[in-house]
Amino acid sequence: MENINQNTNLASFYFHQGTNYYAYEYLGCHEKTVGDKREYTFRVWAPNADSVMLVSDFTSWDNGLQMQNNVKDGVWEVTFTSNESLIGKCYKYKIWNRGNSYYKADPYAFHSETLKNTASIVANIDGFVWNDDNWFKYKGKQFKKNKGTAAEGYYNSAPLNIYEMNLASWKRRPSCKSENGEYLNYREIADELAPYLKKMGYTHVELMPIMEHPYDGSWGYQVSGYYAPTSRFGKPHDFMYFVNKLHESGIGVILDWVPAHFPKDAHGLYEFDGQPLYEYQGDDRKEHKVWGTRFFDLGREEIQSFLVSNALFWFRKYHIDGLRVDAVASMLYLDFDRDPGEWVPNDEGTNKNKEAIAFLKKLNAAVFCEFDDALMIAEESTDWQAITKPVSEGGLGFNYKWNMGWANDMYEYVAQDPVYRKYSHDKLTFPMMYAFNENYIYPISHDEVVHGKKSLIDKMFGSYENKFASMRAFMTYMMCMPGKKMTFMGTEFAQFREWDYENQLEWFMLDYPRHKQMQDFIADLNNFYLSSKQLWEIDNSWDGYEWIEANESEWNIISFKRKAIDASELIIVVNFSPVTRENYTVKVDIAGKYEELFNTDQYKYGGGGTVNSKKLSTSVYTDDTGKEQNYFSINLPQNGAVILRRISGKVRRV
Repeated sequence: MENINQNTNLASFYFHQGTNYYAYEYLGCHEKTVGDKREYTFRVWAPNADSVMLVSDFTSWDNGLQMQNNVKDGVWEVTFTSNESLIGKCYKYKIWNRGNSYYKADPYAFHSETLKNTASIVANIDGFVWNDDNWFKYKGKQFKKNKGTAAEGYYNSAPLNIYEMNLASWKRRPSCKSENGEYLNYREIADELAPYLKKMGYTHVELMPIMEHPYDGSWGYQVSGYYAPTSRFGKPHDFMYFVNKLHESGIGVILDWVPAHFPKDAHGLYEFDGQPLYEYQGDDRKEHKVWGTRFFDLGREEIQSFLVSNALFWFRKYHIDGLRVDAVASMLYLDFDRDPGEWVPNDEGTNKNKEAIAFLKKLNAAVFCEFDDALMIAEESTDWQAITKPVSEGGLGFNYKWNMGWANDMYEYVAQDPVYRKYSHDKLTFPMMYAFNENYIYPISHDEVVHGKKSLIDKMFGSYENKFASMRAFMTYMMCMPGKKMTFMGTEFAQFREWDYENQLEWFMLDYPRHKQMQDFIADLNNFYLSSKQLWEIDNSWDGYEWIEANESEWNIISFKRKAIDASELIIVVNFSPVTRENYTVKVDIAGKYEELFNTDQYKYGGGGTVNSKKLSTSVYTDDTGKEQNYFSINLPQNGAVILRRISGKVRRV
């Protein structure tokens, strides 16, 4: 389909049909050399416009160059011939509708001004020299699609440990011009970030939206330039360097992507040609009052071409590895954040947005058709079914979904006084009731460390010392649960302050022993996860998980097994109580000797040193039913977790 854009009639036909998935090669600004001159063709979709002019640095900014609606399909076009390159020059479209004029940035621009400046910039994003072939070979093997119960054909039998971050506030450069410091550029961040993530044991980085956006306070989620990496941190090739550098270090790159809504900034998509165009037209769907944004009209074919092309654009041109799709619930439900009377049911009388459902299926089918090792992750907070099943089986077609229910339950649990946790023990066990309904990612996300919700370390109940011990236990429990992992920047060294988009992380906290010990602990835990196939080979069924003790609510303890494809096992015991349990009994099926592999209470992590350094031999006891049971005893640290394995002994089940 790539070549259809060489034929404008064909490109236009598919664009209006909703299937031009290279729409950015048809619309926008495109450069061509003709003899000793350069031709720049500009195209913009504005079907309600009475007139459109190209205004720019190289034409008048008042009246500019008149564009023509040659094929009467709402696409306006003009070609500007220049003796010199226009790369780096600014431009907009001046759109007339019913006697009023509007200055609009190019929706398909590859480069844009940023913050208070809103013009599009002529750019050629070709020519970057990539050096990530080895990464793509590795990724193709690591993330090939395996059969799986939750999403057959989409399940990945590979470790996935994501570091979520905001580029504007990870680190900043000291500056006399701003008390908050200045942004680092894409290249500077990449050079520091790549070795850091590798050392810390992360497999991927997930970037909060880097598409151009006018306001830092939106965290990037109110996008004005969907095809332009924000100029806050450099030019398009600089972001390509970022991705390439991460890939050279064996780190994948996931982008947060926002196809649900867009802001009402005057230069953006809002009422683009003088009236609703990119947004729904009906008041029951058009606007999200709380966010102050407009919802995309996902049933309109031209919007489908715009958004699906955009998703594929980031894979094709910037070599990204996945998209985390923001606010999926707001797309799926007609009554999302609306009161009765503010929404209209569909033709079946329900609250399902059929157009959004069809769009998400089209999106995921298109991505996986071209990139079968992609990561398509849904941020979806409801019990909508089959989000991670393939489209061919009636699902929405994502391959992962954030498990936000687990996160909310666990934050409530760890904030509670341990004396009362026995009444909330189901928050530890209930997630296993639905753990394999979807392919889940366990998220500690940016949304959970802002707006008074406290940082992860500060969510923990108790004294300063207890908070660190509890966080180590919590993180171990999370890393051993069946599902992939994600943590937000700053969590790894237990930053107490909530995330603040206007300031860099509090890296100075690493000068304090407890915070450096936590960073060391997270690095060791992450790398233990990566090296332990039992923790990730079978994340999608009970074949990879088995309860040992789920009901020890009085002591706030759970224990379970994680299993690999070759049947090897790890035993995980987690104590969410501030009481050390000496000679704690761990029941096992197989007699023999066992050893401790990982303990959160080691001195080097700031713990109290309650460890099990000797080999542990099993004994036999008779339970209340008269059945003989193998067991061994361990010292279980307060607010701690222990991971063990069997190292010898014949397989004797009793």
